Amino acid sequence: MSHDGLGPRAVMRSVAFLTAGALAVPLLSACSAEDKAGKPLAAQDIAPAARARITDGGTLRWAVDAVPETLNTFQADADATTTRVAQAVLPSMYRLDASGRPRLNPDFLESAKVVDTEPRQVVLYRLNQQAVWSDGREIGAADFAAQWRALSGKDSAYWTARNAGYDRIEKIERGANDLEVRVTFARPYADWQSLFSPLYPKDVMGTPDAFNDGARRKLKVTAGPFSLKQVDREKDRIRLTRNPRWWGRPAKLTEIVLTAVPRDERAGRLAEGDLDVAEIDPAAARSIDSAAGTAGPLSGPGAGRTAAKALRSWTVADADGSAEDSNVHARENLRRAVAAWEWRKRELRGYEVRKSLEPAYTQLALNGADGPLADERVRRAVARALDREELAKVVLKPLGLPAVPVGSHLALSGQEAYADNSGALGGQDTEEAQALLADAGWVPGGPVKKGEKGEKAAGSEGEKSDGGESDGGESDGGESDGEKKAGDAEKKAGDGEKKADRDDKSEGGDDGTYIVGQDGKAPADHGRDHETHGRQLAQDGKQYLNRQGAPGAYAPRGTAAPAGAAREALAKDGKALTLRFVLPAGPGSESLRLVAGRITRMLDKVGIRTETTKVSDESYFKDHIASGEYDLALYSWPASAFPATDARPIYAKPVPGADGSLSVEQNYTRIGTDQVDQLFDQAASTLDKEEGRSLIRKADARIWAAAGSIPLYQRPQLTAVRKNLVNVGAFGFQTPVYEDMGFLEKGAKVSASPSQK
Repeated sequence: MSHDGLGPRAVMRSVAFLTAGALAVPLLSACSAEDKAGKPLAAQDIAPAARARITDGGTLRWAVDAVPETLNTFQADADATTTRVAQAVLPSMYRLDASGRPRLNPDFLESAKVVDTEPRQVVLYRLNQQAVWSDGREIGAADFAAQWRALSGKDSAYWTARNAGYDRIEKIERGANDLEVRVTFARPYADWQSLFSPLYPKDVMGTPDAFNDGARRKLKVTAGPFSLKQVDREKDRIRLTRNPRWWGRPAKLTEIVLTAVPRDERAGRLAEGDLDVAEIDPAAARSIDSAAGTAGPLSGPGAGRTAAKALRSWTVADADGSAEDSNVHARENLRRAVAAWEWRKRELRGYEVRKSLEPAYTQLALNGADGPLADERVRRAVARALDREELAKVVLKPLGLPAVPVGSHLALSGQEAYADNSGALGGQDTEEAQALLADAGWVPGGPVKKGEKGEKAAGSEGEKSDGGESDGGESDGGESDGEKKAGDAEKKAGDGEKKADRDDKSEGGDDGTYIVGQDGKAPADHGRDHETHGRQLAQDGKQYLNRQGAPGAYAPRGTAAPAGAAREALAKDGKALTLRFVLPAGPGSESLRLVAGRITRMLDKVGIRTETTKVSDESYFKDHIASGEYDLALYSWPASAFPATDARPIYAKPVPGADGSLSVEQNYTRIGTDQVDQLFDQAASTLDKEEGRSLIRKADARIWAAAGSIPLYQRPQLTAVRKNLVNVGAFGFQTPVYEDMGFLEKGAKVSASPSQK
C-alpha cells in the first residue's frame, strides 16, 4: 500500500480501482457548450506491443503491497491486491479505457443497453455465448440476481461495504433466452454501467455465509484469462495461472505471481532479479535511470555522483580505533560498498521506469466541524493563500510529469465529467486572503490569552453580519451570493487569476498522501465534543462579492488587509489563529511532508500559523482523519468514472444522530450542503448523459465554493519494469489487460500502440 494511505475504494465502488482504498433548489447556470473534458495530462506508459511479438509462456513476478485479507472486493477490508486478483480472474461487464471512461467488455457482453424507461428503467444485457465459469456452468441471470440480493442492503446478514446502485434494482429476470438478463430498476439509475464489475458466481453471493467467509481466502469458481491457483500466506504470495476454459484471447503468460514486498525493499529485490514489475518511489526510479545512464528528470541533482563520493561519508564515519586502523577499515568498507553499488547498478540495467499519473488526486482537507475552519471565510482564506501550481511543481516537475493543478473534485482531465471549476473559489491572492481573515475578526498582532499548558489554539466561528452571512446554523436551502458566484464561475471554468511561473529547484518524491477508503466503511465521528448540531455542519452561507475582481469569494468591498499582516500572527477573542496540521511520519511520505512545508509557508504569509504533528501511519487515518482530530491534512481520493455514485458519500452533508454523534459517511472534512446533495441525487437519476455531466460540474463548483477540500495535483505513478516485458507498467486510467501481458520475443520491438490481434 502506498503511503498515500489507505487504498481508495473499499467503500467507493468497493475496490474497483484500488491500486494502490450521502454525496428543489435553483440550479446554477449550465456549463458552456465549449466546456470539454480534455485529454489525460499524461498518457499511460506500458510499452505496447502486438500479441504476435510476444513469447508464449513465462512467469511474471509482480510486487504488491500485501496479500489481501479477503478476495471479495465488496467487503470492507478488501485492498489493492483484492482488486488486482479480481480483474484477472472474474467477469467485468465494463472496464475503463485510457481516458477513464467505461467501455463494454466484449469477452462477457455482446451488448448492454437501456430498453425501457417507462414505467421503469430496464437494462437488457446480452451475454457472450461462450462465457462460462471455470466449472463449466454458463454465466447467466442467476449470478446477476444473487449479486443483487447480496448487495441490495435488504439483508443485514451480508457484511457488505456498499450497496450503491444495487439498492435501486427492483428485480432481475432471465430474458428471451439463457444469454439475456433483464434488470429492472425501481428508480432511474444513471450509473448502471458501474454494476456487476466484478461479477461473482452465485456460489459466492448466494448465502450470507458464502459471501462473508467463503470468498475471503479462496475462489473455487472463476471466469477470466487467469485462475486463482494458490494463496500462500506463509510466503506472502498469490499464484495465478492460465484458465484452460478461457474463451477469449489466450493469456500469453503461463503464470502471474503476486508477491508482497515492502516499498522500501523493492529496489533491492529488483537488483537481485526477484521481481519483474514493481511500483516504486522516486529514489528507486533515479537509481534505475542512473544505472541505465538515462539523462532526464528522474536522474535529478546528484544522481550521477560516483559511487565513491556517494558512499565515502558513511564508510569513513564507520571507522574507529587508531588513525591507521581507521583508514584501513574505511578503505575496506568503501571497497565493499563500491563493489556492491556497482553490482546493483549492473543488475538494474535490465529495468526501466515507466511513468504516468494515477487516476487519483491529492487534496488539502480542511476540517470544518469546529474551531477557526468552521467559518467559511477562514477556509476560503486558506484556499486563497495557496499557490496550487507551485505545489504541483514540487511533486511532479522533478519527475518529468505535467505539473498541472487539478481543477475538479469529481473527475480528472480526460474523464467525461471533468471541467476546471476552481474559478468558483478563485486563485492565489494574498490580499484577498488577508481581507477575508480581517472580516472574520482575526486581527494581526492582537492580544492572546495564555491558557493552560497544552490548550488548543482555536477561534470562534463566523458571526452573523448585516449582510446576512451564515451564523453557523443549518442552511435553509436558499442560494447564497457565493453560490451565484459559483454559477458564474461554471461559465468561466478554468479562468483564474494569473500566477507567476515559479521554477521549483527542490527534488520531488512519490506522493505519500493517504488514499482513503481501504480500511472499510467510514466510522462514526466521535473525535470531537460538539456544543451544538449547528456547529457540526458546514453552511451554504453568503459569500462576499468584489465585483471588480476575479470570480471567487471575497470580503466586503472596502475591507483593507491590515499592514504587516503577512508577518504578524492573527488573533481573535484572545486566541491565536493556529491550525493543527497532521501528517503521517512513515518513510513513504517524504513528498507529502515537503508539500506540507510549502503550504505552511504560504499560510504564514497571510498570518495563519500551523502546528505540525507527525503521527504513525497506522494512526494517521483511523485516529485523526476519520475521527476528526485535525484542522489540516493531506490525503488522496480516486477519480471515479461514476462520480454521481462514488463521490456522493465524500461530499454528503453530515447528519446528526440521536445520540449526538455526527454521521459523516466519507466526508471527513465535515463540510456539506443541501444543494450539493440534491445535485448528486439528480445526476444519479437522469439518463441524459449531457444533463448528468452538467449536474456533476455544478455540484463540483459548489464544492469548490464551500472550500472544504482543495485539490492540488494528480498523483504520480512510477513503475519499474523489466525491459523486455510489454503491455504492463504505469496504466494510468486504463484497466490492465492481463491476457496481453508478456515477454517480447528475441529481436522484437515495442510497437507504437498495442494490437488486439
